[in-house]
Amino acid sequence: MPVNRRTALRGGAVAAAAAALTAVASRPAFASKVLTAETADALPAATSAIVTGYRQLQTGINRPSAERTEALANLDRVAKSYNASMTVTGGPLWADLPFGPGSDYTTSMYARLRAIAVCWGTPGSALAGDPAVLDRLRAALNLLYTNQYNENVAEIGNWYTYEIGIPYYLLHTLVTVAEELDAADLARYVKPIQRFVGDPNRRANNKALVETGANRADKALISIVAGALIGDTAYIATGIDAITDVAGGGAASVVAKLNKSASDGFHTDGSFLQHDSIPYSGHYGIVLLTALAGTIHVTAGTPYALPAELKDKVYALVADTFAPFVFGGALMEPVRGRMLSRQGETAHDIGHQLTVATAVLARSASGQTKADLGGLVAKWIGEGKFAPLFKIPDPERFAPGPDLVAIPGVEFAQELLATKVRRTPVVAAHRVFGQQDRMVHITEDWSSSLGVSSTRISRYESVNSMNLHGWYTGDGVLYTFLPNALGHYTDAYWPTVDPLLLPGTTTKTGPTGALGQVPLTTKAHTGGARWDARHGAYAMDFVSADGTLTAKKSWFFTPSGIVCLGAGITDASGERIRTTIENRNLGEGGKGALLADGRRVAVDPGKVGSLRRARWLHLADVGGYVLLGDAEVTALREDRIGAWRDVDTGANTKGTTVPCTRRYQKLVIEHGVRPSGATYAYAVLPTASVLQTAASAWSWRVRSNTPVAQAVRLWDSTLLANFFAAGSVDELTVSGPASVALGRTRDGWQVAVSDPTQQQASIRVTVRRKSVEVPVRDSFGATLTVSLPR
Repeated sequence: MPVNRRTALRGGAVAAAAAALTAVASRPAFASKVLTAETADALPAATSAIVTGYRQLQTGINRPSAERTEALANLDRVAKSYNASMTVTGGPLWADLPFGPGSDYTTSMYARLRAIAVCWGTPGSALAGDPAVLDRLRAALNLLYTNQYNENVAEIGNWYTYEIGIPYYLLHTLVTVAEELDAADLARYVKPIQRFVGDPNRRANNKALVETGANRADKALISIVAGALIGDTAYIATGIDAITDVAGGGAASVVAKLNKSASDGFHTDGSFLQHDSIPYSGHYGIVLLTALAGTIHVTAGTPYALPAELKDKVYALVADTFAPFVFGGALMEPVRGRMLSRQGETAHDIGHQLTVATAVLARSASGQTKADLGGLVAKWIGEGKFAPLFKIPDPERFAPGPDLVAIPGVEFAQELLATKVRRTPVVAAHRVFGQQDRMVHITEDWSSSLGVSSTRISRYESVNSMNLHGWYTGDGVLYTFLPNALGHYTDAYWPTVDPLLLPGTTTKTGPTGALGQVPLTTKAHTGGARWDARHGAYAMDFVSADGTLTAKKSWFFTPSGIVCLGAGITDASGERIRTTIENRNLGEGGKGALLADGRRVAVDPGKVGSLRRARWLHLADVGGYVLLGDAEVTALREDRIGAWRDVDTGANTKGTTVPCTRRYQKLVIEHGVRPSGATYAYAVLPTASVLQTAASAWSWRVRSNTPVAQAVRLWDSTLLANFFAAGSVDELTVSGPASVALGRTRDGWQVAVSDPTQQQASIRVTVRRKSVEVPVRDSFGATLTVSLPR
């Protein structure tokens, strides 16, 4: 079984990452009560409620349904196989997972044992309550403790294995069989957890390193559950205190709303970052949310129950940080970091985890909050047709929510839907998240987002042998999400797409250079302005990783499409320079006519076509593309072969070597060799018909496309503009770099302004000799809307 952080977090992260949610200098009142440990035969009565609640997040609530029955059958299949192949007479538990110090396989051993234990503890399963299986579980726990994970072993290899990965799987197993173990055994198995996670505020192998974000929440949860198992209320309190960093005065609180760019955690504009410079609401943020949801669940009715005002803060995170980046039940690629490359954690997998975490939150909410959370759950389940949450063919894939095998997630979601909650409608929105250099554009039919970078936010993340083709994922990738292609980025996209020609990027042929871990660019100018729910401007001052290729790039978002402009494209490397309009995954053997000005373009796989002076293009079942300037466009339909192992060779995350073949349609603008000041201008019209594309070919008005200013005029005369320096476009003049939207209202001129560099104190905007000084210091890329004097 492939074990990765996603599967490790299924059971772990849901169960309680935050018992206090605000940064305070002293322990919250609800966590200050010290409980007296009253011991039962094994499980202390005073803390058993936490264990019971955590067990529910592994084995479910026994709510019958056809979907649960199907999920249970899949659990049975996997657990019975692991049990049948497990040997407990003294050697390795499984022949393919050898014992040994620092073994890469230790986490997999605990994961397999966890599957058997959960099956044993799940009502109605094939192994439920089987005394022979219980005896084997006891023996296996002892063998693993003796040979692999005890308080005397040294950390060898990845710290995460010892301090988070193994503790989670071990706790999943222990809470499931806790009443069947004696107190001495429980204490013995918790000892290594206490050694490696004794202080959840710090890295065990480097005490100077303060844990932040999801890692801190993981360790806090581990402390809470481990403390509950042995009745150590001080240990529980330590875990709860870690959430808001009581020891550090709140500096590393996992739920503090930071008002700055970069830095781990949630931010005031809805951003979420992990590893300081990676937008991660599509993974680590959901780990945190899942933990918070679990905290509310397992502490309900105990002295550790969260106050209402703290729960309200948790509920609000769903709509603010996560929901904007969900399309068709899946998380958008620009907020998924290196997880792009994980075969076992597609955008739909993490979308399932978000859905179930939200369902768990909704269980404890009331009134309008409950309706709002439930509405999002219903929306995501209803739209998630590519990978239905209730259809889990493989327990190791598409597993929703807090568990590896789907049953609790299925039960919680169905319990919520049974209340006839009203599905949240799709509402047009345009949001700029300046503190993480991300944006999202939502229409009633399609959505879009950008993968960009700056001196603040990394081009990509490639650590632990993951995201091995990530070179250009932060170089201006334009992602479009279509209702008839919900699996576009999940369906073997990353192993098979040409990583040198991602849509929206300007790249060169030749060697890519070595991957970095979290490389930043040398340009601060990345960001944009929001005009209203349907319009916005975004810009990037682009420089290649080796510094030889530069360009000014802009995207202007409207209800019908995105205008893409490039200027100042210059390179002296001698390589061929190209801008990719489209590189669409058509699926295995995909078809679809490609038209150029109404004429069919040859699409025989492997045949390259050169389209000169075409005014518009249309790709069936995808949309249209309008060329707004003279351009030489190369069209190529090709079959590409790749395996998930090509993009992820991580010890616990590596993909399979099974080859995948997917057909792609490429549309590429050729800039030639050693271009100097080259440009491009085109519009992408997602879901547009042939007639809509042809009709709009002359309607886009580009007002400027230079290295200083790029701008378009909308049908109502609103001007969207990006300035890379002081300059003018039509009636608009600015004093420095800016993203600007200018329009008229009943009260006169109104201007929306942001500072994409996040370095200026103010920007002077002048319209027809009327000026206003817009203060942008410490606005961190936020849009400020002001009216100009009459």
